[in-house]
Amino acid sequence: MNPRPAPVLSAVLSPLDLPLAELCAARLDGELYRVDECFRPVDSPSGRAERGAALAAVAPARVIAELGSAAWVWGAVGEPPLPHRFCVDTMSRVHPGAAAGRILREVVVDRDDVVSFGGMPVTSVLRTCADLARFSLFTDADERTVRTLLDLGGRNPGEVVAYLGRRRNLPHKRKAIDRLCALATGRPRPPGAPPAPAAVPAP
Repeated sequence: MNPRPAPVLSAVLSPLDLPLAELCAARLDGELYRVDECFRPVDSPSGRAERGAALAAVAPARVIAELGSAAWVWGAVGEPPLPHRFCVDTMSRVHPGAAAGRILREVVVDRDDVVSFGGMPVTSVLRTCADLARFSLFTDADERTVRTLLDLGGRNPGEVVAYLGRRRNLPHKRKAIDRLCALATGRPRPPGAPPAPAAVPAP
């Protein structure tokens, strides 16, 4: 009789796989490391698929990671945002509800606006950069995030401007285009853009 194969654990481990106390104990023992609210073995890498899977494990069903959450999955920022940002397509007939530690909103999403990593739908590089240019404070840190996203996706600010130009009735569209044009030419941020907050040393 062939032995029964050992159960295969998820790519990321959450309290749905093992009790949280066991996961935390394994982390203290140096066997696991955290990926947002989940865990990974220390000898395994953490890339977009793993970050996406970690987010999918705790995200509401049928939502799309956007803004800072999408930037984190892409690898443009080192730490996941708090709270996470999600959206749902207005055509999906899924209505965002309240969720602790998460912000959800309804948006218009084109097919090319979404990619998937580890089972988690995530806004594309162009869509994420456009949204950050429209809705963030666009501090130095926000600019670095957009630049990193563009590098990761092999894109440039002009492509984001062209993307915005194809979209109608977008809130803050003109402001976003001005910010991206300044980013492309190296000009200072438009008036009223706040400076980057002071960095806080890690404990």
